[in-house]
Amino acid sequence: MHSAREGWFFIFSIPLYTLLIGSEILLSNWSGKKIYSFKTTLQNVYLTILNASLDLLLRGLFYVSILMWMYQHHFVRIENVYLYWFALLILEDLAFYIEHRVDHYCRLFWAVHVTHHSSEEFNLTTGFRSSVFQPVYRFLYFIPIALMGFHPMDIVFMYSITQTYGILVHTEYVKKMPRWFEAIFVSPSHHRVHHASNVRYLDKNMGMCLIIWDKMFGTFQEELTTDPIRYGLTKPVENNKNPVNIIFHEWKSIRKDLSRKVSFGTKLKYVFMPPGWSHDGSSKTADELRKEMIDQ
Repeated sequence: MHSAREGWFFIFSIPLYTLLIGSEILLSNWSGKKIYSFKTTLQNVYLTILNASLDLLLRGLFYVSILMWMYQHHFVRIENVYLYWFALLILEDLAFYIEHRVDHYCRLFWAVHVTHHSSEEFNLTTGFRSSVFQPVYRFLYFIPIALMGFHPMDIVFMYSITQTYGILVHTEYVKKMPRWFEAIFVSPSHHRVHHASNVRYLDKNMGMCLIIWDKMFGTFQEELTTDPIRYGLTKPVENNKNPVNIIFHEWKSIRKDLSRKVSFGTKLKYVFMPPGWSHDGSSKTADELRKEMIDQ
C-alpha cells in the first residue's frame, strides 16, 4: 500500500512538472525574459538524477531499515488519522528547516548544499538542482519523527509532498501571494530571497512549506524592491561548465583551507564554522558581511 501510494504520486507529479515547466519556458520566451538556458537546465537535470539515484540506493540499503527500527521503539501513538497527518506535516517541515539551517551554517554541509544555490538562473528547474549527497545524512533528521510513532513510509511520502511544494516556489512569475498566505506559507517571493546572493538576503527564508519557522527563529527576510535580487553565489563557481566541479568546488576550497599553516583547532573551524569564516578576516560569513553593511 505504501509503495503504491508513492508510485501514484510520482505518476501524477510528472505531467504536473512537465506542464508547468513548459508553460514557464513559453511565457519567458514570449515576454523576452528568457530565464532558461540549455546549459543550466541540463545541469539541473543531471544533478537531480544523481541525487535521486543515490536516494533510491540508500533507501533500499538502509535508509528505511534504520527508520523502521526506530519506529518499532516509538513512544508516542496518534490514533486520530487527521491529527496524525497534520502533525507529520508540521514535524517534517520543522525537521527540514533545522536541516536546511545546518546546511547553511556549517561549512561541511554547505559543501553539499551549495550546488542548489550555484545557479544564476531562477526557474522551476532550479528546484531540481539537487544537493547530490544530501540523502547520505537527511534520514538522521527523520529519526525523532519515527520515534514519535510515524511510520517511515509515511515520512517518506510526506517528504515527497513537501518537496513538490518546495520545487513549485522556484519561479519569478508569481510576484506576491495574498497577505494571509505569505504570513504562514513559503511563497515564491520568500524563496527568491533564499536564492539571492545580496548580503541582506544571505541565509534567509529556509522553510520548505511554512515560513513560520523563519519568523520564529529570526531567519526571515522580506523581498524588497529597493534591493533587487541577484541569484547565485557571492563568489561564482569557477569552471562552472565542468559537471564534477559543480558538485565538488566547495570541497576543493575546504581542502585548500586545510592546507594552511594554522593550528588543528583552526583547521576544524574551517570545516565546521559557517561558510566564509576565516581566522585572519580574509573572507567573512554572511552575518559579518551584514554587520559591515549596517555599520557603513
